[in-house]
Amino acid sequence: MRRCAGPLLRLAGRRALPLRHGAAAAFPASFSSSSDGSGGSRAPDTSLFVPVPLKPVGDAAEEDVGAELTRPLDKAEVLKSLNKFYKRKEIQRLGTENGLDARLFHQAFISFRKYIMESSSVSADLHIILNDICCGAGHVDDLFPFFLRHAKQIFPMLDCMDDLRKISDLRLPPNWYPEARAIQRKIIFHAGPTNSGKTYHAIQRFLSAKSGIYCGPLKLLAHEIFQKSNAANVPCDLVTGEERVYANEDARQASHIACTIEMCSTNTPYEVAVIDEIQMIRDPARGWAWTRALLGLSAEEIHVCGEAAAIDLVTELMYTTGEEVEVRNYKRLTPLTVLDYALESLDNLRPGDCIVCFSKNDIYSVSRQVEARGLECAVIYGSLPPGTKLEQAKKFNDPDDPCKILVATDAIGMGLNLCIKRIIFNSIVKPTINEKGEKEIDLITTSQALQIAGRAGRYGSSFKQGEVTTMHRDDLVQLKEILSEPVRPVKAAGLHPTAEQIEMFAYHLPDATLSNLIDIFVSLSQVDGLYFVCNIDDFKFLADMIQHIPLNLRSRYVFCTAPLNRKEPFVCTTLLKFARQFSRNEPLTFDWLCRHTKWPLAPPKNIKELVHLEAVHDVFDLYLWLSYRFMDMFPDAALVRNIQKKLDDIIQIGVCNITKLIRASQSSAASGAAEVVSEDFPLSRTKRDSRMFSDHRGAKSTEPLSVALEVPGESRARSLKAYRSSTRQEDLKSHGRGSLANRLLREGLLTQEMLRQLESEWQDQHRNGRYGLASKRDDQSSSKETGKKKK
Repeated sequence: MRRCAGPLLRLAGRRALPLRHGAAAAFPASFSSSSDGSGGSRAPDTSLFVPVPLKPVGDAAEEDVGAELTRPLDKAEVLKSLNKFYKRKEIQRLGTENGLDARLFHQAFISFRKYIMESSSVSADLHIILNDICCGAGHVDDLFPFFLRHAKQIFPMLDCMDDLRKISDLRLPPNWYPEARAIQRKIIFHAGPTNSGKTYHAIQRFLSAKSGIYCGPLKLLAHEIFQKSNAANVPCDLVTGEERVYANEDARQASHIACTIEMCSTNTPYEVAVIDEIQMIRDPARGWAWTRALLGLSAEEIHVCGEAAAIDLVTELMYTTGEEVEVRNYKRLTPLTVLDYALESLDNLRPGDCIVCFSKNDIYSVSRQVEARGLECAVIYGSLPPGTKLEQAKKFNDPDDPCKILVATDAIGMGLNLCIKRIIFNSIVKPTINEKGEKEIDLITTSQALQIAGRAGRYGSSFKQGEVTTMHRDDLVQLKEILSEPVRPVKAAGLHPTAEQIEMFAYHLPDATLSNLIDIFVSLSQVDGLYFVCNIDDFKFLADMIQHIPLNLRSRYVFCTAPLNRKEPFVCTTLLKFARQFSRNEPLTFDWLCRHTKWPLAPPKNIKELVHLEAVHDVFDLYLWLSYRFMDMFPDAALVRNIQKKLDDIIQIGVCNITKLIRASQSSAASGAAEVVSEDFPLSRTKRDSRMFSDHRGAKSTEPLSVALEVPGESRARSLKAYRSSTRQEDLKSHGRGSLANRLLREGLLTQEMLRQLESEWQDQHRNGRYGLASKRDDQSSSKETGKKKK
């Protein structure tokens, strides 16, 4: 399983923390899971309890026994009695004592009243009680047992709350792995910055062991260790979510395995295990995989590699298992210098430069400007296929290739060996989506900045030392402050509900949807201070999307954990088709997949077509991922892998000609050249202040500039300032989207850098025109006075 997916769930004790720079600092209070430390349990979030529909009784086939024993009910009198029952404080108190808070009590009463009023007959005992109350021979309080029975029918969780709490108790994760607890493991933490050799030393021990497993965060990293191991004559298999490659020709499992961390086995014994990038144990979506590997791998030696910020947490976690941690610290092997000057202009680029952007639009814009200056550049961003990334990296690294400039996102932070001399941050703020699905802009964290900057001047490359700077002068001071700060310590490790736990929940709540089961699980779950529950929004999104398709719970769960980006409509739609075909028990053949993806595909003619090809590649990945979980229903994995390689080649053609695609997109875009492709985030430099601002007409704008960045005691966050006003944003739009600017950009007579300078000059003139009227009058008055004196 790759992940459970959505907003980050954190401990209640951490809930009150102010927002820090970095997207992972915000946690929704409504989904926080915690324990008070005393073993007590929290009140459940009853807003998640969905009532089971209970239909009123229609025309009964048998006679109404209650009416025979008494008389037919007067529904008008019954309604008065029911409303009187609802208003009694004693009844509401009894409801609370039986688990019905105000919300549930109200919902249960509405259902109870509807059931009685719309039923042609009710049970004899209830009929008799209602008749007695209407005749004055009974009291409305006598209805409570019948009301409670009805409430437990529509809210079945009321009868099994204790069982549900036990199933969702996540306070002792080490006990989930008896094989690991049965041996005394040796934990060695290799701590150091990027390019310090920490992973190298761990891999050397991996290669010398009789058996071993390497667990990495990316397919590219697992593939690299797979190749290195086999090149060193140590047979090693590759295991990822979409692929199995055996070192032995007879498909016999080798003693060494390189895998993505989600795919590691906690049941197989090894001599040595390597867990790379351990700081990702705090990742809001995937942190559970590092927790599972750290606590569950059954290996004599566990070599953990990552930032020193994770040492304390790993030590604490191992204390709960009775295992000690040996820490080995490493220093960077080559010097890294933060320059005192910004790049300012792309005219100042040098061979070995890498410009780091945080959005696709910036990637497109910068690469176009670079090639407009007669320079070739390689392009790497997250949604590119692994093969394309490797080809672009190879092109950039090749000393005989004229391509000496790299334009990339933070996808270069790990998994690629690059010969970079200088890292240039195009911006130091990164677009993110908060737990409410809203767009925010955050300063990059110290950890992110160090990870990216550390790619410059790597040991063994052609550059013996690295340099770091920014594109814009006013970003450089803040970048220096970010890099000088200590990395925030990793405070908690991720957990997530397993398929088995959800199945046990479903046994008690058979009528609940999978999305609702997950919500109730998280609401009731208890974790101690060392853990948090990973996010669930993506999981719930897929669960709701395929809810109407008839699937058994385990299959539904697997489909919902599929690794896909829910912002890609084509991929999500295809998953829906996969699930529908699967539910009919009809195999998803190669021909079926080709029809639905319109394979074969041609090289892209513009950016939109390139983005679609990337989505099709993700669909092929999704097919392969499902094929290893449902082999009979996804039978043509080998054929799909072959066309995926061909598609990778087609995408490489598009990326190599990316500037031509951008020009084609710009010439056909009616909106102008400033926006190449519609994206969630603005092009180029971003807004940084969360304060509301006024436009030149004096009206307040409602557009938020950024997430609140201020943290007590942090001078950098307090020093943030909004250097762009609303008028400047409007100016950028008017300059970037005007037909003249569009034509000049398309013809290469105007670059984005020149456009920015024009914008700045126009802004100065606008400011003088706006605020300079009084000054002009003063100057005129002054000149008149001077003239009088001369006279």
